Amino acid sequence: MMEQPVYSAQAMEAARKDEAWGSLRWLASGRIGNAEGLTLGRVLIRKGAENPRHCHPNCEELLYLMRGRLEHTLGDETYTLEAGDTLRIPKGVFHNARSTGDEDADMIVAYDSADRQFVLEQP
Repeated sequence: MMEQPVYSAQAMEAARKDEAWGSLRWLASGRIGNAEGLTLGRVLIRKGAENPRHCHPNCEELLYLMRGRLEHTLGDETYTLEAGDTLRIPKGVFHNARSTGDEDADMIVAYDSADRQFVLEQP
């Protein structure tokens, strides 16, 4: 018998994590129990805020910006993203994003592991 394929918005809200810079809402992952090979989430970075510089040593990340504008560091480079842009972040590369538009930045993030690892960059 197949596992339940649909997970309610209420169940996904339980996987929400609020931060000073914005929020993460995990939609699918091994930790939630509804994915075996990926992690999928929705990230909001408040206007003028930025998330901490970090990497994911075990997985590649794809970021799709739905709304807002971002300055995104990727290693030693900085990229400007507008709504509709997609950014690929290779495994193990330190990165972070700052919301630079007139509104909050709203994005979908996907990782090629159901157990996404997160490591903060040390100063």
